[in-house]
Amino acid sequence: MRVEVAYAQAHRQWLLSVEVPIGASAAMAVDASGLIAAAGLSEPLEFGVFGRRCAPHTLLRNGDRVEVYRPLSFDPMESRRRRAAKAGRK
Repeated sequence: MRVEVAYAQAHRQWLLSVEVPIGASAAMAVDASGLIAAAGLSEPLEFGVFGRRCAPHTLLRNGDRVEVYRPLSFDPMESRRRRAAKAGRK
């Protein structure tokens, strides 16, 4: 079956089409795509399928898009607090 593996950095994006056997997992698709070496990723990785987080062992269906997520570079709640403080609210 054919699936896509997607990953984005600030300066580059990958969208790789890969052929995997029926019963393949999200982690297997990422491994088969060669993305880990190409993007210089280190484990553990966070996965999603079509924008919904999933476990690495999640089974895929034909046509799925596996997304590899980057860790957050900031805490969204802390950013909100700073914006509110800057605007004069608490």
